[in-house]
Amino acid sequence: MSLLKTTALLPNPCSTTALSSLQCGTLLQSLSNSKSLTQAQQLHALVTTGGTLRHNTYLATKLATCYAACGHMLHAQLIFDQIVLKNSFLWNSMIRGYACNHSPTKSLVLYREMLRFGQKPDNFTYPFVLKACGDLLFRGIGRKVHALVVVGGLEENVYVGNSILSMYFKFGDVAAAQVVFDKMPMRDLTSWNTMVSGCVKNGETVGAFEIFGEMRRVGVVGDGTTLLALLSACGDVMDLKMGKEIHGYVVRNGGNGRVHNGFLVNSVIDMYCNCESISCARKLFEGLIVKDIVSWNSLISGYEKRGDAFEVLELFGRMVEGSAVPDEVTVISVLGACNQISALRLGTSVHSYVVKRGYGVNVAVGTALIGMYANCGSLICACCVFDEMPEKNLAVWTVMVTGFGIHGRGREAVSIFYEMLGTNVTPDEGIFTAVLSACSHSGLVEEGKEIFYKITRVYNVDPGPTHYSCLVDLLGRAGYLDEAYAVIESMKLEPNEDVWTALLSACRLHRNVKLAEISAQKLFELNPNGASGYVCLSNIYAAERRWKDVENVRALVKKSRLKKAPSYSFVELNKMFHQFFVGDTYHKQSDDIYAKLKDLSEQLKKAGYKPDTTSVLYDVEEEIKEKMLWDHSERLALAFALINTAPGTTIRITKNLRVCGDCHTVIKMISKLTDREIIMRDISRFHRFRDGLCSCGGYW
Repeated sequence: MSLLKTTALLPNPCSTTALSSLQCGTLLQSLSNSKSLTQAQQLHALVTTGGTLRHNTYLATKLATCYAACGHMLHAQLIFDQIVLKNSFLWNSMIRGYACNHSPTKSLVLYREMLRFGQKPDNFTYPFVLKACGDLLFRGIGRKVHALVVVGGLEENVYVGNSILSMYFKFGDVAAAQVVFDKMPMRDLTSWNTMVSGCVKNGETVGAFEIFGEMRRVGVVGDGTTLLALLSACGDVMDLKMGKEIHGYVVRNGGNGRVHNGFLVNSVIDMYCNCESISCARKLFEGLIVKDIVSWNSLISGYEKRGDAFEVLELFGRMVEGSAVPDEVTVISVLGACNQISALRLGTSVHSYVVKRGYGVNVAVGTALIGMYANCGSLICACCVFDEMPEKNLAVWTVMVTGFGIHGRGREAVSIFYEMLGTNVTPDEGIFTAVLSACSHSGLVEEGKEIFYKITRVYNVDPGPTHYSCLVDLLGRAGYLDEAYAVIESMKLEPNEDVWTALLSACRLHRNVKLAEISAQKLFELNPNGASGYVCLSNIYAAERRWKDVENVRALVKKSRLKKAPSYSFVELNKMFHQFFVGDTYHKQSDDIYAKLKDLSEQLKKAGYKPDTTSVLYDVEEEIKEKMLWDHSERLALAFALINTAPGTTIRITKNLRVCGDCHTVIKMISKLTDREIIMRDISRFHRFRDGLCSCGGYW
């Protein structure tokens, strides 16, 4: 009976006309199927007023079952308790109601009462009892119930068998699930899907692929559930080959409505993004006739994770111009892209959109906003968002500590960290890394060491490689190279690439060739294909004018065909980004830029500037070295900004590598000469130049 017809049959509750028990039972069955709670309550009132419910076990059972199906367990329990003769149908309905409405414990309590009253469980009882055991992770009880299923001869029931499979996967017992699956005399599509999904959720991706292969061999056609799980697995392990096979399977079975749907296509896009095949994802996306919000979010998120901020912003612009409405997921990805390129103006516009849409109360969006402002150089705005957040979880505290750290405000970072501890939020590895890094950027050696040693003694957390690399960086930056090396030698776990990189960087800073060679050798062993270690060692040799050693290292790099990341800087102007490489002459204002640099050079020399050519790591004449310094990308970006912005305008520059010592000096002097605030973000931190001074205090 349809819901429409059911509603039409309901008489006015004030009517004296009474329905028969059979009519009421039929109506309640229909309402159970449609899960119409309001109409069930109307009928309950009707039969109570008319006296039909009194002493009528059949009708009371139907009504309790109807309430349970609608998820209204309080009313169901009240009626259930009044029924003296409870049949298996009623017990099963109540057990199912509790199991499916987030009350698995009550489901198991009823199951025990059912056994105590001598009622025999059947194939409609066990699936929900097994579900409750799985949800509660009651392994012992779950195995006992499984044994009772076997004793009762119900293991061959496919519905019960699937529930056993699901329970064992919730326990993380993949081997037990496989044994059950192998013994199943009958398997339906749900059986196969449970195996595939269970393997994926438990990290057994190879097993999931093997199950899918077996499905194909026996002629079972997977549906969307099967393929969604497999695509997720491909993305998790970055198995592009298998991902393409699944995509091909989707295309070949496109005529099957169970296989080809919007969710599945979006999952294929997401899989390609996770497998770092963004071109395949883009091609599939552009071929979609209808692009829903999930399609846009999958591709935008893919580009954001890849670090291609400009593509994210281009897609976001297209999305806004089209019919799709950005949601919280979109906003978080776009804010992440703004982080990467310090796009403060766009980030502020997104913040306005967030406020208009009411997303500001979302903790994830708020966290992304704090990160955006901190990474775009506006720590004041980051603090405002932080202070206004009604709820602060660990991620919010961590991003605020990180923000203070990259701006060189280590004491504020430490203060925020201890303030968080006062709120009873339990710290994790991430926030320890953030606060230790903040101490390193500000030279807070004693504070950093105290926090590091509290990780184990107070918080019972074993320091990981990241914490050790922070401690080594903290000690190394401060010049305690021997102590930093002693920390590495005393590590209980094997030092990783980051640990040795931290020591090597400190050796470059303090020109310790001996430890640098040890660090570099360890780094080459761990990552022979990484160019950064070779470049750093070459720079150390060059600073010591050991040109032969420089050439030997460069020869190794050339022989191994390693490539150094090119240095570049960019600046935002009128919502457009202008990128400059070292010695760049391709910009349309190139002549004006170099003319401006020449003028600045002359003015600085009059002010007492003397080039620090130790930053030039080539054995050439001093005059050539000086020219090479003025070709640095950050100076080109600065000159461009000075030409194209009004006096007094704050200039924001982002560089992908560490700013060199001479550029740091030059930008300090230019900030005073031009009376400008210049905010520069390099690979690890911010430098805020104003009136000839830098916020880093020369410690970077």
